[in-house]
Amino acid sequence: MQFLVFILLYPILWLISILPFRLLYAFSDGVYALVYNIIGYRKKIVRENIAMALPHLSTEERLVIEKKFYHHMCDMFLEMIKTMSISKEEMDKRYTFTNIDLYLELEKKQKSIAVLMAHYASYEWAISMNSIINFEGFAIYKKIANKYFDKLVRDIRSKFKATLITNRETISVIEKNAKNNHLGIYGFASDQSPQLSKTHHWTTFMGIETPVHTGAEMLAKRFDMNVIFLKTRKVKRGYYEATFEYLVDNPKEVPNYQISDEFLRRVEKQILEAPEYYLWTHKRWKHKRK
Repeated sequence: MQFLVFILLYPILWLISILPFRLLYAFSDGVYALVYNIIGYRKKIVRENIAMALPHLSTEERLVIEKKFYHHMCDMFLEMIKTMSISKEEMDKRYTFTNIDLYLELEKKQKSIAVLMAHYASYEWAISMNSIINFEGFAIYKKIANKYFDKLVRDIRSKFKATLITNRETISVIEKNAKNNHLGIYGFASDQSPQLSKTHHWTTFMGIETPVHTGAEMLAKRFDMNVIFLKTRKVKRGYYEATFEYLVDNPKEVPNYQISDEFLRRVEKQILEAPEYYLWTHKRWKHKRK
């Protein structure tokens, strides 16, 4: 059944991926009308999240953000499909780094690097950095149930020299690399809600008490990695600008959870600057402290 689903959907995905960007975004406008106006995909969750995170805004202002978010989400989903066929030259033009020198200076310290980022703007296209860095780039992701689509995702990202590891493989891979003195950069999208049973720390995020993913911080401490934040800004439709922000180079000396808290402060600032580009469809504030 998995293979049947794959062979039925793959040709459609490929056809979408080879569309010129002008037609891709025209198609995205149609997808938006279907997803937002007819299906109403997770609209209740999105509306509740925006209301909780941005209570200072009026109902009308939050509705504007909601609609802009759905437009962006549809664009981002189709941009992810476009990655199947996009050239390196086109990617470099559409996803640029403002201060790659900051990152390259950290490489000279000969320590692995943990890069923390949010589900914001085009977090998928951040894989393009692997073509301009020297360390091996590891992207941590949740394995897709359909093994054929899982392989497709791996193949797409390998175009940009990214090595995918599942969240269950993360510790063993980092441990092996450290033992072999193999330097790498590990990408953590740590802004979504963790399993409550695995929660070790609570803090406020957008003014709401919430559990926090602390795995990236703990691994950085354990393996003495430099820690940076990748901030992405949407310049205009189909164009993004990424900036590295220094966090710490001595994580073992920093009090526990300070790095995770500072990461969320950076994410909050990013959201408040342009909230329509945050991934509001996840139940980020579903857990309550007993």
